[in-house]
Amino acid sequence: MLTKRIIPCLDIKEGRTVKGVNFVDLRDAGDPVELAKVYAEEGADELVFLDITATVEKRKTLIELVTKVAKSINIPFTVGGGISTIADVKALLNAGADKISINSAAVHNPQIVNEMAAEFGSQCIVVAIDTRIMDGIDFVHTHGGRKPTLLKTQEWAMEVCDRGAGEILLTSMDHDGTKAGFANGITGEISSQLSIPVIASGGAGNMEHFKEVFTAGKADAALAASIFHFKEISIPELKAYLYGENVSVRV
Repeated sequence: MLTKRIIPCLDIKEGRTVKGVNFVDLRDAGDPVELAKVYAEEGADELVFLDITATVEKRKTLIELVTKVAKSINIPFTVGGGISTIADVKALLNAGADKISINSAAVHNPQIVNEMAAEFGSQCIVVAIDTRIMDGIDFVHTHGGRKPTLLKTQEWAMEVCDRGAGEILLTSMDHDGTKAGFANGITGEISSQLSIPVIASGGAGNMEHFKEVFTAGKADAALAASIFHFKEISIPELKAYLYGENVSVRV
């Protein structure tokens, strides 16, 4: 059985780690390089680094910061934010990232998923999907959750899987920052339908939430930010709890 992964997320704005609720009301959460070091030492399985305003501000992810983070850790590291071309991916992988995450670019030009997977291998390509319920249906949002699309979340997840994505990072905007639990319904449905791993994101508030997303939500990995940044839960105690609940984790 594959072990379930615990992944801290560093949302970056202007070189600092930030965290909000439902994608707004951001507050400072510390230096990303220092946080990355701590999480690697505590036993995080991977890290995700998202420059959350890169797409909105029409600029590229900060290569220099990526380089610093990559040099300070020894675990896999995914970078997202403002990535739209083969050249962007090449620059980030050269800077030390193990994988890249795209969202808005994939929605605007789905063929870019095929091209990136062909150039770098599916294992490098994560498609991030920000989803929000509107009129009872989950729809994809872009530009850091600011722009709704007409794409239905499950259909889009299946399409990017078919196009060569190696992994899905599924964030429920309705649950983001609420600490009320992950969106296990939509996560479980997509996880059951796809042949690639699904990372659940949005809503972690306690250790039971992680157990639920790995069981009811069928997620392969769970991503969280504020509960780790503000030391509400430590990664070692979370993994010990999950191990005791018969969830397969690397300890």
